[in-house]
Amino acid sequence: MTGWQTLFYKEVLRFWKVGFQTVAAPVLTAMMYLLIFGHVLEDHVKVYDTVRYTAFLVPGLVMMTVLQNAFANSSSSLIQSKIMGNLVFLLLTPLSHWSWFVAYVGSSVVRGLVVGAGVLLVAVWFAPLTFAAPIWIVVFAILGAALMGAMGLIAGLWAEKFDQLAAFQNFVIMPMTFLSGVFYSIGSLPPFWQSVSHLNPFFYMIDGFRYGFFGVSDASPWLSLIIVGSALVVVSLVAMQLLRTGYKIRS
Repeated sequence: MTGWQTLFYKEVLRFWKVGFQTVAAPVLTAMMYLLIFGHVLEDHVKVYDTVRYTAFLVPGLVMMTVLQNAFANSSSSLIQSKIMGNLVFLLLTPLSHWSWFVAYVGSSVVRGLVVGAGVLLVAVWFAPLTFAAPIWIVVFAILGAALMGAMGLIAGLWAEKFDQLAAFQNFVIMPMTFLSGVFYSIGSLPPFWQSVSHLNPFFYMIDGFRYGFFGVSDASPWLSLIIVGSALVVVSLVAMQLLRTGYKIRS
């Protein structure tokens, strides 16, 4: 294998070796959300005219799980390597910043998709789903996981201890995820909060992903694709620049 392939394999193996924690636990958490919110709000929340609330909830939970696990994979790997001191072994290799980026983000995409597929396979037992546009499902799942993998790379490079990484997750990732329409349609919000939601790139990832299941969404899937794709380009360029300069890993 080439350098980036070896690093990619190492990163995939890293999370797969503790699959009970990195794969099974997020699936269980998503199912708890589905059971509780679906049971309590099924007859009280109206979304699209032809879609039950529980069915509406499933794509949001799947995509939320994909995003959170993609971010966790790259960020936790980097911060652990920095704290344990084994990052020096990677620095001794002739790997380019491109190789680092592809390996870390690629493994994050794999983890996000594996966990998301696990949630989807379990969730179909609770709510029958349609697949109106499967291509959109795949596109937004991959783009969203890649975006969060690159963002996790930035967070892992910036953080010097677990407290800083936890703060990034708790004050940036979690609020933007939960305020993106996972549990509700933003059409049910007051005009002010609808405007605020349209400034959240996480909303477009989840809304575009949901469009692939039902063929309806709060925003045009093409608009969502443009915004998510643009965000991925910007975040990827920042991450690669940090890797190229060795930000907080070469000093």
